[in-house]
Amino acid sequence: MLQNLRNIGIIAHIDAGKTTTTERILYYTGLTHKIGETHDGESVMDYLSYEKERGITITSAATRCVWKDNDINIIDTPGHVDFTAEVERSLRILDGAVVIFCAKGGVEPQSETVWRQADKYRVPRIAFVNKMDAIGADFHRVVKQIAVRLGAHPLVLTLPVVEDDQFLGIIDLICMKYFTFTGRLGNEVTQTVIPDAYQEEAETWRTALVETLAENDESILNLYYEDQEISAETLVAAIRKNTIENIIVPVVCGSAYKNIGVQLLLDSIVNYLPSPLDVQKAVARVVDSGEEIEILPDVNEQFSALVFKIVSDRHVGKLAFARIYSGQLKAGSYVYNSTTGKKERVGRLVKMHANHREEIEEVKAGDIAAVIGLKDVNTGDTICDERRPILLEAIEFPDPVIQVAIEPKTQADQARIGEALARISAEDPTFKVSHNNETGQMLIEGMGELHLEIITERLTREFGVEFNTGRPQVAYKETISGSAQHVTRYVKQTGGKGQYAHVVISLEPTEELYVFESKIVGGSIPREYIPAVEAGVKQALQEGVLEGYPVVNVKAVLLDGSYHEVDSSEMAFRTAAMLAVKECMKKAQPKLLEPIMCLEITSPEEFTGNIINNISNRRGRLDSMDRENNTQIIKGYVPLAELFGYSTVLRSLTQGRAGFSMQFSHYEENQNAS
Repeated sequence: MLQNLRNIGIIAHIDAGKTTTTERILYYTGLTHKIGETHDGESVMDYLSYEKERGITITSAATRCVWKDNDINIIDTPGHVDFTAEVERSLRILDGAVVIFCAKGGVEPQSETVWRQADKYRVPRIAFVNKMDAIGADFHRVVKQIAVRLGAHPLVLTLPVVEDDQFLGIIDLICMKYFTFTGRLGNEVTQTVIPDAYQEEAETWRTALVETLAENDESILNLYYEDQEISAETLVAAIRKNTIENIIVPVVCGSAYKNIGVQLLLDSIVNYLPSPLDVQKAVARVVDSGEEIEILPDVNEQFSALVFKIVSDRHVGKLAFARIYSGQLKAGSYVYNSTTGKKERVGRLVKMHANHREEIEEVKAGDIAAVIGLKDVNTGDTICDERRPILLEAIEFPDPVIQVAIEPKTQADQARIGEALARISAEDPTFKVSHNNETGQMLIEGMGELHLEIITERLTREFGVEFNTGRPQVAYKETISGSAQHVTRYVKQTGGKGQYAHVVISLEPTEELYVFESKIVGGSIPREYIPAVEAGVKQALQEGVLEGYPVVNVKAVLLDGSYHEVDSSEMAFRTAAMLAVKECMKKAQPKLLEPIMCLEITSPEEFTGNIINNISNRRGRLDSMDRENNTQIIKGYVPLAELFGYSTVLRSLTQGRAGFSMQFSHYEENQNAS
């Protein structure tokens, strides 16, 4: 039943304990029979070799479990900023999220990033303060940071019991009981009365909980003023309503590694996070009319789903992960891809448990499954019933911020690298491949050094491609700052027919990229030779006289000339024009132009000074500064040559809490050019 289904994501800063928590959830719900640890490379959810070696999550993994008759689809997402697209695509299709905070580290840089992403998609959240066993853990400091740094309204539902630096158990403020977790793996949960030493603190926090709920719930307000007993069921219902409406964020604590509190977290997921029936209905646009319609999460409606992730599997080919928004999908049926306008057959349907597949016959509205057999499908595509072609809101991904030049070592590698890069970019929308026609380099672009490091590892391990990588070249240009004129007579006598052309050409600066004008009158140069002159001008402008870069913003004027009835030819006039333009460029004060990028940085306010100083040190100039909440948005213009490796520098300047995007703006004179 849909009301008993939860689609949730586990999101957090790197190393807050997402995968460790997910491993416990799988164990306590009976899906696995032993707990895998990330530091041993044994976790179920981190199944890729790159993840096991580094002990971090790189790609989001999906699984499904059951807790107290509720089905829970879980997506464990990466915490590293380079893989933020995995969080983005997961939050787009999920109904709720568990945000994990380290009790020692608190609200860390990537915590802010994933929180903003969840805000963008209005995803209801629960906060789980993990690692309460760590030295220096401070539950109340983290709760305060959630309020101040993230602008949220945390509602404390549990309190930690810590004595002599030992995390012993948890006080539940809803039922006012003390929980301890014993047994080899914390699976024996004991419920007792709250210890006397903690009774007063528990009552204070319980009163704060009720008062917070009373602000938004009239029934609780009345019971509170009449000093009546408020039942646990009434509180749970009010918390659920306020959580789904994104008014509050329930906060629970525990230590996944020490097996304390994960069962209470599971209870909170079931009690407070929404089912597909509780969230805002998906909106789609009808392809033909452009009309917007609401999609009901109903099995009896016409089928519609959003593909949110593509994975290439060596055994089954392309796996398309899809969230079903309405209707149902059966294995062997046909779907219409309204994004591409193509009809395709669904081969098989599978439920994913990390990298293990469980075949199913059908999947219904509200659920998540992987589809095998779709050939021409990409991340963000809508698949639907052909009788109702609609487009669901696609997923927006950030632009790549770093690029590296890549060059295959051999001819065989040259043949393989194109296909390998195409397959990787089909899976990862934040990875792009481009060719710079001016420098002749193949460039790969991504979200950071680690992102591109993983991709280059995949090229070697999965696809057997050998290559070299290096810093990409900057595509400079040349121009002129003055005017010049030159007369060229091109005369060549080699016996028999010779070569003759005489041209007078001037060059001057212009705002336009390139202009050619002929002022020939009276036939001093026949009309049929004018195109040859222009071809010579264009050819000469392909390589400047300073460093051989293309020349732009130049107006060339053919002023005069003469020809020979026998010896003149198109080739002669083309050569004469080339020689004349080269001489003009030497006289017309040539200068080097460099590409300038428009840079937009989002950062917490306290780092603004560091960022502005760094922009200035990179020959950049500030354009504007705007403030949104506690975030500063800084815009400026910086030469591309100064921006290689900038993502790493920005992270170190801002403790990893700032992000940036850049795009080409214009060319301007390189002040550093000799």
